Amino acid sequence: MPARSPYADKLAAIPTRRREVDVLGSTTRYWVYGPEDAETTVVVVHGYRGEHHGLEPVIAQMPGIRFLSPDLPAFGESTPLVGTPHSIDGYAAWLAGFLDALALEKPPVVLGHSFGSIVASSAVADHGVATPALVLVNPIAMSGIGGPRKVAAAVTVGYYSLAGRLPERLGSLLLDNAAIVRVMSLTLVKTKDRALRRWIHEEHARFFSRFASRDTVLEGFHASISTDVSAFAPRIRIPTLLVAARLDDITPVSAQFDLQRMMTDATLEILEDVGHLIHYEVPELAAAAIARFLDRVL
Repeated sequence: MPARSPYADKLAAIPTRRREVDVLGSTTRYWVYGPEDAETTVVVVHGYRGEHHGLEPVIAQMPGIRFLSPDLPAFGESTPLVGTPHSIDGYAAWLAGFLDALALEKPPVVLGHSFGSIVASSAVADHGVATPALVLVNPIAMSGIGGPRKVAAAVTVGYYSLAGRLPERLGSLLLDNAAIVRVMSLTLVKTKDRALRRWIHEEHARFFSRFASRDTVLEGFHASISTDVSAFAPRIRIPTLLVAARLDDITPVSAQFDLQRMMTDATLEILEDVGHLIHYEVPELAAAAIARFLDRVL
């Protein structure tokens, strides 16, 4: 029997609608959570190999806000970009186009998680995305291959390199391998709560391999290690919240302090006893930090 989400009841109380829009050749599916007439709208950019379900535990804690949560092109239910590479610049251009296509009455807050933190930062810094505030959860503050677990990073690079060298069918099977996905999940999870751990592993098993093709997921991987938020930070001049984790295996806390100093107006919140899965393990704390920030800057 599948594990039940500990956040299911709160999420079920929030109205949810599925919609789609065409952006740069991608049929982009997105989900609208919360009241249409909410005072605040937040557009969510999820992490690498994730999709819109990933940030739902955070959304569930904030019923008064309208969230727009798309599946990134080539992940989840969104089709790939056409004529635009699945690079950071390509995804940032897509995000700018997505926001234009929504034609919202006023600019939304932009929230990026992990890989999405790089995309969101690039969009704000270099693609003219107008937003009153930026929220980055588990921001990638330094190169993904230069983090505290260098051996694990080298193994990950080797894994994706092998998937790219194999024939496409075999490469796709390697990327979709359930045992490897479980190892990744075991590496990232920090909670000691057995029920929560089981649910997180099942979430990764269900959603981590919903990608369009071997080639697009490899493009996304190379994008994820090609740069980081620090490359865009000096050009981000709006209020920014960094929600970081003390036990993050991808970006050490010291790099988050460095990132904060690079920005004009950045607030850093460090959550204890959690790693790169803030959105799964402590969404209540993340939501509280976001709410405090939005109350202050909007």
